[in-house]
Amino acid sequence: MDLQEMAPPSLPRLNEPAPDFDTKTTFGQKKLSDYKGSWLVLFSHPADFTPVCTTEFMAFAKAQDEFKALGCELLGLSIDSNYAHIAWTRTIKEKFGVDINFPIIEDLSMQVAKAYGMIQPGASDTSAVRATFLIDPEGVLRAMVYYPMSNGRSIAEFLRLLTALQTSDKHGVATPENWQPGDKVIVPPPGTAEAAEARMSEGYECTDWFFCKKELA
Repeated sequence: MDLQEMAPPSLPRLNEPAPDFDTKTTFGQKKLSDYKGSWLVLFSHPADFTPVCTTEFMAFAKAQDEFKALGCELLGLSIDSNYAHIAWTRTIKEKFGVDINFPIIEDLSMQVAKAYGMIQPGASDTSAVRATFLIDPEGVLRAMVYYPMSNGRSIAEFLRLLTALQTSDKHGVATPENWQPGDKVIVPPPGTAEAAEARMSEGYECTDWFFCKKELA
């Protein structure tokens, strides 16, 4: 066997430019640069006309206005053809009454799927696993989450994660487990002994010098 065939797929890396693409979609030709200035959620699904994927696409569609309110666009992908995508979205509208108003990438060549590490040997050799990527307005990959073929994603979690990322960027803070808008945020820990000594008297809600929270104004 060729050593290249044995090598694991390369994955994109956080805080680096997201892999570029220029590809056909159900809304015409789309490039990554088309989304410059907006956040983007790019998500893959194994195949059209499958039940778990159908529930996910309906959930993304129902939450589309919430993503838009956060300055974020949606872009789906599978290795099916545009004709299959169109037939599937028409079936979703007919059978479930849900409009899919965001593009879906046709990736018959698997070029985009491979660039984003969506093809996972051992999980799926011929279709994209459930992968989700959050890309910021500068085209930088900020988060990626992979799910198994058998289990659907929580779209509410991606809305929460997007809000948390935007909050961290705006205020220079971190967010604790299951942070929700309005909750206290974590102040970055001090990086010097002198700063650690001063931290407890800086007016934050501190459990110890490295663990301090505050409310956002």
